[in-house]
Amino acid sequence: MQNKILRLLMVFVILFSFSSCELVGDIFKAGMGFGIFIVIFIIAIIIWIFAKMFGKK
Repeated sequence: MQNKILRLLMVFVILFSFSSCELVGDIFKAGMGFGIFIVIFIIAIIIWIFAKMFGKK
């Protein structure tokens, strides 16, 4: 009986550890997407500033 409980406990620990790893991976993917968006936004602002400074007057 104890052996069966120990096996079930091990299965639950493994399942929870896999789901937490997946969650951390999803958070990093979302962070990477947000980071790319911020970089593109900053580059667009710099281009807009240069266009205003050196554009036709």
